[in-house]
Amino acid sequence: MILEHIGLNQINGSLVVLDDVPGVSYDEVVELHLDNGTTRTGRVVMVEENRCVIQVFEGSSGLSLVNTRTVFTGHPMMMDLSPELQGRILDGLGRPIDGQGDIYPVARRDVNGAPINPVSRVYPRNYIHTGISSIDCLTTLIRGQKLPIFSGSGMRHNELAVQIVQQASVSDGSDFAIVFAAMGVKNDVAEYFRDSFVSTGAMDRVVMLLNLANDPIIERIITPRAALTVAEYLAFDLGKNVLVILTDMTSYCEALREFSSSKGEIPARKGFPGYLYSDLASLYERAGIIKGSTGSVTQIPILTMPGDDITHPIPDLTGYITEGQIVLDRAMDATGIYPPVAVLPSLSRLMKDGIGAGYTRDDHVTLANQLFACYAKVQDAKALASVIGEEELSESDKLLMQFGREFEHRFIGQGNTNRSMEETLDLGWELLAGLPRAALDRCDDQPLDTYYEPARKRRLRRQAMLDAQPAPKAE
Repeated sequence: MILEHIGLNQINGSLVVLDDVPGVSYDEVVELHLDNGTTRTGRVVMVEENRCVIQVFEGSSGLSLVNTRTVFTGHPMMMDLSPELQGRILDGLGRPIDGQGDIYPVARRDVNGAPINPVSRVYPRNYIHTGISSIDCLTTLIRGQKLPIFSGSGMRHNELAVQIVQQASVSDGSDFAIVFAAMGVKNDVAEYFRDSFVSTGAMDRVVMLLNLANDPIIERIITPRAALTVAEYLAFDLGKNVLVILTDMTSYCEALREFSSSKGEIPARKGFPGYLYSDLASLYERAGIIKGSTGSVTQIPILTMPGDDITHPIPDLTGYITEGQIVLDRAMDATGIYPPVAVLPSLSRLMKDGIGAGYTRDDHVTLANQLFACYAKVQDAKALASVIGEEELSESDKLLMQFGREFEHRFIGQGNTNRSMEETLDLGWELLAGLPRAALDRCDDQPLDTYYEPARKRRLRRQAMLDAQPAPKAE
């Protein structure tokens, strides 16, 4: 028997209040029927004895305290799931908006999901290839990992997200899919994402969820949960390796702050709710690999740091939960280096267990350590040059400065190219070959003998040929 509750007790913005409704559950989906025959959807966001507060997705404009009829469905927000989701574009609640018809579900799941039981987790191994040298070599993305990108307002993180979607792959050739969720984006950005994926053919393996800036904030709060529900279905029901890209988590957190404020909750740091940490953890901890499954869920949340402040609550709490971060540098971005990855503050805590012999190449660990060490020395040389001038530096410091320029413009600033892991590692040794062996930190001589010495000889031969060429005649 379906019960309809006639009328509302209060209307406050997008929140409505009903009294004397026993047995209502938190997160339960509600249908509100209006006199004009339309139906709106809501969600129970607060329960106090027999009183409940409902957040209306489409807003409360046109609702009446007298004639609105409310029906409680008895279940939380559910997501229709099917293998045909790949290649489709959905709204923030998982409803098709691409004009290709409805989804015929083979399963329906609660979008709230649950974090993976630690006992059932498999330790992440092997890597996901992105084609971006600064990520693949120095902050390698491991299957089952959650590795956020910390960006800033106006930087090219959207372009980086598109490039990762277009180039990402797994080395063993297993089934691979991407779930892309955009939250609070403008119409032109949404069109950019859609056109980029369709024009390159990447859309065939992508499930895209779009929540626009003018969509309800409650939909924005549901969007990453709907995306992760799709990813879990593709990974653990269909056995695919799934990469989930969530952009922009700052829009999500600001929607959560607005939502919390409308409920009258006591704010914490910078007005965000005190449960922001646990809320983010409920999303990020849905990444991983489960025993007995061939699939995996890997996450790349992208967030813009307000005021480029890495200590802001959103990046701060994200860093506590995730296994590393990729930080984009505004100074590099201003000089035209793309992608502007700041190597030194970036790290991937799981890369040591998913690279090297059997995964990438036996010299990967040594090369990454050498590049980190030498680039750190470059920063010291830059600091000294800012005081005494580059002309007054020692020969070794001048070589470091030259290495730093080549590293930033050739290795980091690769543009929209797709490099294989072999090309990335070979380029790293070629850049290190510009430094004498004594300048390297010898953590392992074998890769230096195998890769550095041949690269060093090739570089010296090339320089000798250039030096032997006659100088151009002055006109």
